[in-house]
Amino acid sequence: MAMGKRKREQQPPLFVGHEDLPQSQGHPFYVGLNQLLKAGGFDEWVEEVCVTFYKGKLGRPSMAPGVYFRCLLVGYFEGIGSERGIAWRVADSLSLRSFLGLGLTDSTPDHSTLSRTRRLIDVETHQRVFTWVLKAVAVNGLISGKTAGIDGTTLEANAALRSIVRNDNGQPYQEFLTDLAKASGIETPTREDLAKIDKKREKKGSNDDWHNPHDPDAKITKMKDGSTHLAHKQEHAVDMETGAVLAVTIQPANQGDTTTWRATTEAACTNVNALIADPVTEEHVNPQAIEEVVTDKGYHSNQVMVDMKEVGITSYASEPKRGNRNWKNKEAERIAVEANGERVRSEFGKELLRKRGERVERSFAHVLETGGMRRTHLRGHENILKRMLIHVAGFNLGLVMRKVTGQGTPRGLQGGPGGLFAVVFGVLLAMPCVLATFWERRERHERFRRSAGVDWSKMGQFCEVSSATGC
Repeated sequence: MAMGKRKREQQPPLFVGHEDLPQSQGHPFYVGLNQLLKAGGFDEWVEEVCVTFYKGKLGRPSMAPGVYFRCLLVGYFEGIGSERGIAWRVADSLSLRSFLGLGLTDSTPDHSTLSRTRRLIDVETHQRVFTWVLKAVAVNGLISGKTAGIDGTTLEANAALRSIVRNDNGQPYQEFLTDLAKASGIETPTREDLAKIDKKREKKGSNDDWHNPHDPDAKITKMKDGSTHLAHKQEHAVDMETGAVLAVTIQPANQGDTTTWRATTEAACTNVNALIADPVTEEHVNPQAIEEVVTDKGYHSNQVMVDMKEVGITSYASEPKRGNRNWKNKEAERIAVEANGERVRSEFGKELLRKRGERVERSFAHVLETGGMRRTHLRGHENILKRMLIHVAGFNLGLVMRKVTGQGTPRGLQGGPGGLFAVVFGVLLAMPCVLATFWERRERHERFRRSAGVDWSKMGQFCEVSSATGC
């Protein structure tokens, strides 16, 4: 066999036939996901929801809302955090073109179109899409809605610490250090001098004194690895029985867990109540909505325990070690804290706390680590929440796909039992082509038999048997 050589220069042809264009049967995972969305009438529903954001007849048709939300789902399943990366990935893949419903001659959306569409559609509509996905998850029996686990984590902001300015006069950080150095007697301070002065200052990174002009919502925060960055706080409310995310919120990173839990709990209760109000999902969800909330010790405080009791929620919050307590004039706090402690020390409470670490942390691992969103590429809580709602919706759709196919991500089909499913599913998709080829060959044999005058009775009998058996 002779060695083939790559053509160095190749002039593109003037015309290309449709049969000569590259073809793809589509990725089995995305084909199944498309069938799931089609069965629920997603495209028709989302076009009706988003009709108010578009002109009736003016201008050329823009990107369909169904294509936009599918692009954001691709960001989760492919682990891409930036809209520019999503646009490049979609343009490079025939399988993803099929998932978006685009032909080979259709142009894929670029990152500016995705960004403009995100700014066009409000956060409430993104929330409605998230709720639509929750209904699809509930129909498949993957939401109980009785017990929710709540936890938060930090997202590194798309802003640099060196760009912060003072809240009072807008002075940049470097100019502020230079003025301090000159006030201490250094006429021409070097970078080493500025670093030495900055190191000795106390509370130099206070959010009360500094902010980033490009992203005012980002707050100076110590990350989990000990480094200091501008960041945002993301909280999940997760169904403790199935692991489905019931609600996601984006909040200031400098607010403590005892402050942010209320917004996340209210969002989860709102979403579960929407499932209860829908006749299709009513029978699949707990009729009393969320009755129990499981948290770690960061959410434990006297006031939080009292507030949860007042709103009718049974708390299972880990207790930090505080030593002997003084309960003078705090009878309501004492009753709420001691009741929570008894529940946590019970066998049922210990099991819930162990399950919380599994269910909640798994959602963060899939959405932020493998999902590529630990560092956000957007600015402002509203923009980040829009993207994160659809990102988490992709995680919930993955739970449905895992129940149906055994794998919750397209990468999961690359090996293990999912590989067998991909082969079988690919064969099923190829069956129409195989049958078409068989009948085409049969017709050619018939034409040749009639033209040559040869006795092909045996072949005719074979074809009749094959037709009767469906081979």
